[in-house]
Order: sequence, then structure tokens, then C-alpha cells
Amino acid sequence: MEKANAQKQIERPPVICIMGHIDHGKSTLLDYIRKTNIVDKEAGGITQKVSAYEVIHNGKKITFLDTPGHESFAKIRQRGASVADIAVLVVSAEDGVKKQTIEALHCIRESQTPMIVAINKIDKPGADIEKTKTNLAENEIYLEGFGGEVPFVPISAKLGQGVDALLDLMLLVAEMAELRGNKDKAAEGVIIEANMDKKKGISATMVIKDGVLKSGMFVACGKTIAPTRIMEDFMGEKITEATFSSPIRIIGFDNLPQVGNKFFTFASKEEALAYITNYQEPVINKCVYEETTENTGIINVIIKADVTGSIEGIEHELEKIKSERMKVKIVHFGVGDITENDIQMLGGKADSLILGFNVKGNSQALASAEKSGVQIKIFNIIYKLTEWLAEMAEAKTPKIDVEEMTGKAKVLKFFSVIKDRNIIGARVEDGEIRVGDEIKIMRNDIEVGRGKIKELQQQKEKVSEVRSGVEFGCQLQSAINPAPGDKLEAFKIIQK
Repeated sequence: MEKANAQKQIERPPVICIMGHIDHGKSTLLDYIRKTNIVDKEAGGITQKVSAYEVIHNGKKITFLDTPGHESFAKIRQRGASVADIAVLVVSAEDGVKKQTIEALHCIRESQTPMIVAINKIDKPGADIEKTKTNLAENEIYLEGFGGEVPFVPISAKLGQGVDALLDLMLLVAEMAELRGNKDKAAEGVIIEANMDKKKGISATMVIKDGVLKSGMFVACGKTIAPTRIMEDFMGEKITEATFSSPIRIIGFDNLPQVGNKFFTFASKEEALAYITNYQEPVINKCVYEETTENTGIINVIIKADVTGSIEGIEHELEKIKSERMKVKIVHFGVGDITENDIQMLGGKADSLILGFNVKGNSQALASAEKSGVQIKIFNIIYKLTEWLAEMAEAKTPKIDVEEMTGKAKVLKFFSVIKDRNIIGARVEDGEIRVGDEIKIMRNDIEVGRGKIKELQQQKEKVSEVRSGVEFGCQLQSAINPAPGDKLEAFKIIQK
């Protein structure tokens, strides 16, 4: 039986994930490979959605996952590495290893995906391949011939130099990995994108990792199900069959499938329904609000976005907007336009708002928001969204009174006291001491009392302030008598 199954296993195309720093040339590389341009279609020139494409090189098919390079999409990038058979880490020959390069490397290593390094931008005047190799080694990326076994190719994605060699290397690494698939089994793979369209309904983009998917079958993912009645290839063309390593889109899911989940296919609807009935789905996305306290602020946020990948990117970014006294909490998220139901979900909660990304708010939602005082903000570039929210969070952070030292003096001599007026001699050690300053009296670094400067003299002349290094006489109003050696710390109260 095992021998029969082994005979059914045939070579399958590799699924390649392109990763690296945001502007080291990933999109340019993919543009050159598939002879199309995706950069101009993306707001701000940043690839913000996971997509998949197929190309033919030397008669062999290669599937590419176009994972975003912006750091806000670390979760998507990590998911892309787990779906991929081979990861290509793009590093600029000008700039070397950056923070996002390291993040991508961690994703690749955690997923144990074979890696190729593409040293890009070798056409630039500042390119230095040898220096880049050294920089990679400093970050524990050891290339072939440079102390390690990671294969690499110097390229210019802009000019196409070295790209054919890179594609050859991909096919070689895939051959060594002995990637296999079985055409006699029902397809299974991973959901890499999900979308809700008013006209078309719920669709999902997926990559088949094994088996064959045919028209008339049923796809099940988590608690969702879809017939394979409407299937499209990566070009949007209608198809009736697809096999391993192919990126496809299926339209007609009954609910939004969870991105990153595995999908399985069945010959009948009954089998698919039996699968989703037994599927144990974790409980997520509960609307749990937090309240602002005296010293801690909270902004409760509902996120509505065009696709689930965008939501994950926003989640990742919002994790950075936090401090000891301010937190941003996502209480609900969803795919699709902002509706009146989203406004009602907030329930009039203070410090709550709705953030939209590449979506719209319908007229009922906007009217309801205006009536209830709910703020709605819509963006099409993620860093603009996070910049705006960071500024808002800072403005809403509860202010607390903080004592800030403005000057320090050492008591040299105690002369006399009348009621609570202490006459002393001192010397300023730091900053300045002014008439009217509030003072802490410190003895062996312990506060023993407080007072207020009522009068200052310098060389028997009355003055309003004395500065560092100057000896002075002082009338200090305090219930505690300062002693020689005590420190006087002047301070003011500021809000932070």
C-alpha cells in the first residue's frame, strides 16, 4: 500500500515567499519576474495585501507569495513563510541588514523554511556586495563561500541582472527539497486571504499544497464551507480544476474563513458539513471594554478593513501604541464597510472610536455616529492610521503632577530661627534657587521636611535668585530646622 502511495507522489512546483526590508526591492523583483506592475496600484507604494502569482521558468512552474514588507505585517509575513517551500530574503547591497530584515529572518527560521538570499541593487553606485556579505555574517546569516551554507545571488531587480540565475537557484533548491504531491487525493492547503464583497459575496484566496480541486467539490475551512462552483486562477480567469502549488480564489463561502487556517476539500456537501460540525474553533474576538481610570487611559477601538490581512497588520501596529498610562484596545474587528451595527456595538462608550481601512461608512452609520458622538476615521495607508491614533492617544493620556528639581544647594551654616523662619547660609551646587521656590530638605538622601524660600541675600544684598557655585544667605520658612550638610532641593510641579 505504501509503495502504491509513493508511486502516486509526483514532483510539484515550489511555493516561494519573497521577504525583507520595505524598500530593498521585493516588489520590484516580483514586477520584473512576472512583467507586471503592482507598486502603482498600492497607496503609498507599499504592498499591503498578500497575493499569489504563478510564473513559468525553463518550462517549470513557480508560485510566488507576495508577502508585505512593511513591519506592520509581521504576522502576515510569518504566515507566508509557513506556507512557502522556499523563502527568498532580499537585502540591499547599498543598505545591508535592517530591522525588518532581521524580523523576516526570524520568521523564516521559526518556520524552518529553506532560504535563499538575493543581494539586490547591485546596479547602484553605493553597492558593495562584499560589505553586504560581512554585514549578513554579523547578523548570523552565513552565505555559501562566506562561512555558511545559505545560497545567494547578486541581482538588480530593476535591470533584471541576475534574476534568471535566482530563478534557476529556486528550482535547484526545490529539486533538492524533493517536493511532492498526489493528484489522486482531494486538495488541501492554506487560506492566505479572505474578502467580503457586496456583489460577489465572501471569497478566499488559497494555495493548494497537495491534491486536486475540481468543480463540484466542497471546501471546508474551520466552521466555513464553500462549493467549488466559482473558481478563479490568480489572473481572475474562471477554471474548473486546480492542483498543488496553485493559487486560486473560491467565491461563495457561507462565512469569512480565518486567514492562515488549513482548508480541506470533500466530494460531497455532507462530508464537508460533517467536518465543520466536528471542528473545534477557538473563541476569539469578544467585545470586552476597558474603562479609563484616574491615572490610566484607554481607547476602545473597532476596526473595519477590506481584508483580514489588513486587520492583522493594524493589530500589530496598535500594539506599539501603549505606555504605562495609556492603552489602545481592539474590542471588535470585521471585514467590510462600517455599518450602523458597528456604532450600536460601541454602546455610547466614552473614549471609543471606529477606524476604517480601505472601507466606507454607509449613510445610516455616518448619521448614527454623528447623533451619538462616535468618531469615525478612515484611512488607506496603515502608517497614516497609526500616526493619527498615536497622536490621539498622547493627547488623551491622563496628566499627572510630577515634581521637577530646578536647583540644589548645600547648607553650610545654621544661624537662627524665629517661629518658622530659619536663617541659614548655603551654596548652590546645581541649577538655581529663587525667592518663592518650594524646597525639600534632604538629610542623608532622605526627605525630612519641606519649606519655602522667603528671602535671598548675596554678599548682604537682597537678590531674587542665586545660581550654581554661589554662596548665599537665606530665610527659609519651614517647621524643620535645617542642619549643616543638609541639601535643599528646589522643585516645581509640572504635568506629564
